[in-house]
Amino acid sequence: MRFETITFDLDEGAAVLTLNRPETLNSFNEAMHREVREALKTVRTDASIRCLLLTGAGRGFCAGQDLGDRSVSADTEVPDLGDSVERNYNPLIRALYGLELPVVCAVNGVAAGAGASIAMACDIVLAARSAKFVQAFCNIGVIPDSGGTWALPRLVGMPRAKGLALLGGKVSAEQAEQWGMIWQCIDDEKLQETARTLARQLARAPTRGLALIKRALNASTANSLDEQLELEKEFMRSAGQTEDYREGVAAFMEKRQPNFKGR
Repeated sequence: MRFETITFDLDEGAAVLTLNRPETLNSFNEAMHREVREALKTVRTDASIRCLLLTGAGRGFCAGQDLGDRSVSADTEVPDLGDSVERNYNPLIRALYGLELPVVCAVNGVAAGAGASIAMACDIVLAARSAKFVQAFCNIGVIPDSGGTWALPRLVGMPRAKGLALLGGKVSAEQAEQWGMIWQCIDDEKLQETARTLARQLARAPTRGLALIKRALNASTANSLDEQLELEKEFMRSAGQTEDYREGVAAFMEKRQPNFKGR
């Protein structure tokens, strides 16, 4: 596939989606939204893809919305920011949370505004030691979107979430790891290699079971204990009927490496 604002390639069962507008720190315009949607459709429908790695080109991961793509001058009509959120950002966040496969994010530089929210919507987030996370919305009079107000307090707690959202300060990758915003802080020169290795590892895993784990963990934030126990029962029943479960048990008993198919 040929794209103008992203690159998309396959690496041993892992799809690598790279935001590729480095001159704007990979900020989103309409074209990038369209191309990301097209790539994610391929991820959902191609059975050979069993993991997604999301990263950015150049010195930034994503600076959120490209403000140059919106006209806000005094002599023009006021833009409907809610329309942009409804058409572009909300579907993207729902797609990342809802993908029936693991999503790895490699934050290679600044993740600001919606860029920070997009990273937080991924399952396992690695960040270069030089990376920064910035809740930049307050600096232009808007609110954290793309699920930011949902994810941030769940990851770091309400006091820190309010401090970050109201003050717009930068969080280093090391601080983000300590606060539980991300999985791991990685030296800059090792980030991409580490992320690809992890994505390939996940692509070889029993990905049907991983999808059920992802769904169960996401549901836990709204469920009572009894509701979650019932959900675990149903998901365990489904997992026990997969080919991967049978292969995993057989490989364990035969003392060999399993060959999972994601089925």
